[in-house]
Amino acid sequence: MRLNPFNTGNIKVGSTGGAGKAGGIGCGTLVLAALGYFIFGADPLQTIGMVEGVQQQSAGPAPANEDEQALCTSNQYATETCNALESLNDTWPVLFEEQGIGGFRQPTLRFATSSRFNTGCGAASTGMGPFYCPADETIYIDTGFYDQLGRMAGNGGDFARLYVVAHEYAHHIQYITGLSGQIRSAQQQNPRRANQLNVIMELHADCYAGVWAGRNRNLIERGDFEEGMAAAAAIGDDTITGGRVSQESFTHGTSQQRMEALRLGMETGDDLQCDARYFG
Repeated sequence: MRLNPFNTGNIKVGSTGGAGKAGGIGCGTLVLAALGYFIFGADPLQTIGMVEGVQQQSAGPAPANEDEQALCTSNQYATETCNALESLNDTWPVLFEEQGIGGFRQPTLRFATSSRFNTGCGAASTGMGPFYCPADETIYIDTGFYDQLGRMAGNGGDFARLYVVAHEYAHHIQYITGLSGQIRSAQQQNPRRANQLNVIMELHADCYAGVWAGRNRNLIERGDFEEGMAAAAAIGDDTITGGRVSQESFTHGTSQQRMEALRLGMETGDDLQCDARYFG
């Protein structure tokens, strides 16, 4: 995907601090939730909210931003991620404006620079993969994860990596629009449907990731669509678990479901179609 070099004035980027106790949920719960369900491109709070009924925690002071230029040019993956974030920051406010929705605000991007680190949601580790923390409205990325994604998806294309960023950004959109809070409330009221609701939430985020790509169709290159489909197929619950987990225990959807969600967003470029499909 052809993305313009990032403009540091349009993004908020930093790196993670060291490990230790932080406000929110303990590290053990956070890591268990991520590893036990979906460590690839996950939003661990979705699982934590389902298992423990945890409410959003108030974030402590965020680490001071470091030099964005240095962070975003530290390696190829970091540059790609910053470019994706800038594009997402340009795309989603337009969607909000078109629909007369207020309250848009950008998330922060933080690169994991240590194996364990603090977040507004508690202590975390790089083994969890990328995730979004609503308490500090931050996307956490360990760029080393992208090599693992490439092995899983069977390709090293950049669009598969950008899809991950767009998926986590979608969780931010769900949070600031109040959708994730509604789902969390529904999970608490009906625990038996918790997994099912989580799957819907994740497929909706996949669809939103596709909307971003569809809205930037002029930047799509040959092979990007196939890279996205391969990534979605590689990180379905059925593929990751090798069929060892029943569908009732799925939290993100099957490979086929994830591919269909991404395809819907990409082909329509319309977030309202995603809303109708998964919450209509």
